[in-house]
Parts: sequence; C-alpha cells; structure tokens
Amino acid sequence: MALELTAARHDPALLDLPWRTPLEEWPEEILAALPRGISRHVVRFVRLSGGVLAVKEIKDDIARREYDMLRNLARLHLPAVEAFAVVSGRVDKDGEPLDACLVTRHLQFSLPYRALYSQSLRKGTATRLIDALAVLLVRLHLTGFWWGDVSLSNTLFRRDAGAFSAYLVDAETGELRDRLSRGQREHDLEIARVNIAGELMDLDAGGLLQEERDPVEVSERILTRYHDLWGALTSEEVVDDSERWRVDDRIRRLNKLGFDVDELEITTDIDGTSIRLQPKVVDAGHHSRRLLRLTGLDVRENQARRLLNDLEVFSASTGRQGEDEEIVAHDWLANVYEPVVRGVPRALVAKLEPAEVFHEVLEHRWYLAERAQHDIPITEALEDYIENVLPSKPDERAVVGVDTEELPVLADEGRR
Repeated sequence: MALELTAARHDPALLDLPWRTPLEEWPEEILAALPRGISRHVVRFVRLSGGVLAVKEIKDDIARREYDMLRNLARLHLPAVEAFAVVSGRVDKDGEPLDACLVTRHLQFSLPYRALYSQSLRKGTATRLIDALAVLLVRLHLTGFWWGDVSLSNTLFRRDAGAFSAYLVDAETGELRDRLSRGQREHDLEIARVNIAGELMDLDAGGLLQEERDPVEVSERILTRYHDLWGALTSEEVVDDSERWRVDDRIRRLNKLGFDVDELEITTDIDGTSIRLQPKVVDAGHHSRRLLRLTGLDVRENQARRLLNDLEVFSASTGRQGEDEEIVAHDWLANVYEPVVRGVPRALVAKLEPAEVFHEVLEHRWYLAERAQHDIPITEALEDYIENVLPSKPDERAVVGVDTEELPVLADEGRR
C-alpha cells in the first residue's frame, strides 16, 4: 500500500516523519513537549521546518472529512486550528494497516484549558473561559456551523487583554449548513452545558478549580452568555419613526461588542409611525480591523480594544484630538507601543505575545500608580514589570513540560 499525502501546503520534510510507526511510539527526539488536552485519539506534537505541527491518529474517512471542514472554516475566517495535511495508506513494518493521521498547525501562544489550570490563575478563570467559548459558539452558529461536540476540551484558548479568545480544535462531528434552526443551536448548547459541567467537576476533583460555586452552576453560564450575545446580534427592534437615531445607536452598540453590521434590514409599518430593524449580516472583529487599518497591528479583539483606548489617551494627553487619526496612530505606535514591546529582553519574548505584554504593562502601571498615588511613566512601569512580573510567567509561545493528561482527573473521557 502506497503512502498518500494530501496537504494544503507542500513540505517535503513531512515525508521524513516515521509514518510506518504507530503514533504513540514515535521517538521523543522528534516530538515537541507541548501541553496536550485529554483526547480519545492519540495526539502528538512534532517540530518540522521550523514550526510545530499537531498530529492526530484517526480513521481515514474521518480524517479527510475533518481536514475539509477545517479548510472550509478557514475560508469563512472562523477561529479554528489550521488544517495542514492528511496522511493515509499507512502500514507498519509488518505490513499491517495503521490509521490515517490528520495534521494541523500548532496555534502559537494557545493552551488547552487544563494546561491553563496548571498555572497560577486568578479566581473567575472558568467563567472567562466559558465567556470565550460562548462568543466562539455564536460566531460558528451565525455562519451555519453545528459543532456537535462543544466542550472546553475541544477548544484552545489564547490570552486576550485579561480575557481569552477561543479557537475550535476538533471539527470531527461538525456540519456546515446554510443556517441553523433554533433547535440545532439549542442542541449544541445543551451538549456544551453537560460537557463543561463534567470538565469542571474533573478540575474540582483534582483541586484545580478556583471557583467557589458548584461546577454545574458555573456551567450554566454558557447558556446565559450565549443567549445574551445572540439576542444582541440578531434580535429585531421596533423604534418610533421620530427616533431614527436609534438605528445608528444599535450599530454602535454592536460595535462595542466587537461586531460590524454589514447588512441591516429596515422596514416601516403601513402608517409609517414605526421602524423595524434587524441585523442581517454581522461580522466579528470591529476593533481589530480598525487597529489594523490605523497601525498595521494584527491582534485579537480585546487586545485591539485596549490598544485603541490607550491610543485615545495618547491623543488626548498630547492635545491632538483634532488631528488626522492615522498620523496620531503612527506617532503612538512609534513612541509608545513599539518601545514597550522592544524593551522585553530576548530571553523573555516567548512568555507572552507583544500585544498581551503591552496590555499587562498598562495594567501594571495602573497598580503602581494606585500604590504610589501619582502617575507612573510607562518606561518605569515596563522596567518594574520585566523585573518582578514577566520572568515568573510560563513560555506560552510553546509551553514545555506540561502534559495535561497527567494532571489529576476524575473522568478520562477525551473529547478531541
């Protein structure tokens, strides 16, 4: 049987991996010691051509289906891991068939939820993870994607200015349709609620859960957060014809949530006394797109919101509110943002992404100013942050030495 390789991008080095060996027996020297979530499949990380790939051993038809689904999600610009290749036609040294492998790119600075809990985190982490998962689920549902196996285990998380951004890892059970019915969306939500409750119980049993509330109660948050956001994005609103300003107000409210309105349906009643308005097409990433336009920085939504806030403070403090915002943004980038991120020693750059470092320096400056009861220059805050805070953080570009499969756990059922 010939080895068959389907790849989004050709990399000859992929053929050098030991495909005739079962994945769980791959030699340590080619593996990257990255944190793995609980999984019902064998998953390994390998270093290849200067990057890191995740390899999952799975049945051939399922691997190809998931590969195609991840590619479709990428075309729709949805937060998911990037499909790299499918390797099939594998046989061992005795000629016995082996399962195919789905290969995806490792998402830098991302962690499975259990690896996050292996760190020292403040209380409320579970609710912040659930909030991020709710946003991800809403975005997927708006596009017509039914997940079918929603869980924290099937999600990777990246820090996003004190919150988290969530990325889909496992599309094995997913279906992409023109639109989802309410029943289909509620089915996904119920799956999420049950899975999250079980995952939080596992953490609680291992002494890792910081929340003081019952895990089942915490898991209910996925329902309220999802419904609140879904309603804000899709609900119909009736306004009086004399209050047309509320059309712009609705758009601004959605912008604050991080969404742009690409299409708005507006109708009037028969006598013209009221207007019905309903968003038809919404697109996430309002703040990140604005920051990218102004500065060229490509960061996540909460990070972009925080950086834009600092840009506004810079504009006000320098008396430049009336100037062209792109010129002011260029000066802020050159004189505020870049000196901070360049000030991080090379030995510490793998700790956090530049935008997250900048956010944390702003937070640290606020705490220092509160303690000193006067303003603190950002250069002084950066020096103190580098000396007293950043060195103690793990390297999140590629966290080494944390295998979440070895953390205390009550139930070992994987969902990836």
